[in-house]
Amino acid sequence: MRYEDIIHLDHHESRSHPKMTMMNRAAQFAPFAALTGYDDHIYEAGRFTEDKRILGESDLINLDYKIQYIESIMDSHPLITILYFKEDDKKQGGMYITKTGNVRRIDSYLNTIEFMDRIKIKLDIIMDIQIEGFD
Repeated sequence: MRYEDIIHLDHHESRSHPKMTMMNRAAQFAPFAALTGYDDHIYEAGRFTEDKRILGESDLINLDYKIQYIESIMDSHPLITILYFKEDDKKQGGMYITKTGNVRRIDSYLNTIEFMDRIKIKLDIIMDIQIEGFD
């Protein structure tokens, strides 16, 4: 038979090169991505964004009235729900986000409303405000 003289010999292990782990051996045969970033580009192209709705004059007056009301009851830290529009960083449009919480303060210098959890929202991106107990 062939190789009878060497088939039962111990496997040689190098003294100068450590044995490769199974993970590193498997990595040699991992698939190659010839188009780096292509999957990300496809995902981004398919991601949905919305256009920002333009508020009418009556909507803006109503929002201003609600903000003034919140300022008048600020000591009670009213519970409110805000609908606001967040611009997308990568493409035209954005998304509508709802935030509910107790108001900490309204900063007229920075033009923001701050919640008790320290999240701040710019007043000019607010689309609607619902105030707990306010009709």
